[in-house]
Amino acid sequence: MKAAIFHGPHQPLTIENIDIDKPKGHEVLVRTMATGVCHSDLHFVEGLYPLPAPAVLGHEPAGIVEAVGDQVTYVKPGDHVICCLSVFCGQCEMCISGRPNLCRAPELRRGPGETPRLSWNGTPVGQFANLGSYAEQMLLHEHAVVKVRQDVPFGALALIGCGVTTGVGAVLNTARIEAGSSVAVFGCGGVGLSAIQGARIGGARMIIAVDTVESKLATAKELGATHVVDASSHDPVQAIREITGGGGVEYSFEAIGSKRAAEQSFECIDRGGTATIIGMIPVGQKIELDGPSFLGEKRIQGSSMGSNRFRKDMPRYIDFYLQGRLKLDEMITRTGRLEDVNEAFRAMKAGEVARTVLKFD
Repeated sequence: MKAAIFHGPHQPLTIENIDIDKPKGHEVLVRTMATGVCHSDLHFVEGLYPLPAPAVLGHEPAGIVEAVGDQVTYVKPGDHVICCLSVFCGQCEMCISGRPNLCRAPELRRGPGETPRLSWNGTPVGQFANLGSYAEQMLLHEHAVVKVRQDVPFGALALIGCGVTTGVGAVLNTARIEAGSSVAVFGCGGVGLSAIQGARIGGARMIIAVDTVESKLATAKELGATHVVDASSHDPVQAIREITGGGGVEYSFEAIGSKRAAEQSFECIDRGGTATIIGMIPVGQKIELDGPSFLGEKRIQGSSMGSNRFRKDMPRYIDFYLQGRLKLDEMITRTGRLEDVNEAFRAMKAGEVARTVLKFD
């Protein structure tokens, strides 16, 4: 099959023919139909996070089951699925305490003595986030997929696989905003736009979108932002305080992965407010917070993949989409093929797109 191979940081991905094994036990072979190009992948391409090479990047896919291992009972060939990096074992402390998104069970991967799932010229190839969706097929543990209805476009399903679940979930699951509250979202890419929509769905009365790209702010208004702040020409903290009458917002969300934006997301909340950091701040960077602010019971927290229970959450997001409450088609700025993956990274870094979706059909 064809796949885009990661050879190391600061190098373009190359399209290669690689070998994929047959499913065993609890594994599922999925034909990739669409995958979003997420900023998290770019972090690894730019060397901000380490990743052994060679590997297949990509972690926001949807597809069709082609074959299953002899112990799989959840799905069958022909089923449509969304694939999620929050692979869960169902047995560890995190899973049984209701936090399967934090599961890190190694038994969901093949062991060092087993035939690798993917190989290239005899060399094992890693699967980023246990998925590796920049490929025509994926060989996954069955706990990495959720079976979904078959009348939804694969491009929309792919977005739910990461960006939507991360952004909407951070608002509804991690922060659990109150109806009628005030919200600020830093960053209007795929995750930030999803957080804005989560705030709208959750009943926020004021949703302030912050970005430096005018077109992204325009999209944010289309998807539910009541106010926008151009951080390229305004201090976003001061602007948010002015919009809210001086105190700040009750909830803020950082969806960039920027040290300064994370600090600003804390600075812009009111007393008793909560800042939620969604973005991947580069390895080794620390954020600095004003100590006395904690006397005002200001809180800061992280969110991993929207604190999801994806087999429960994703079908709900599909319903929101079909009801017109969650806008996904509007988030897809460009579509392309697997060979366009490096161009998709360039456009993302340049701020030209909210989301690029690569299609395989």
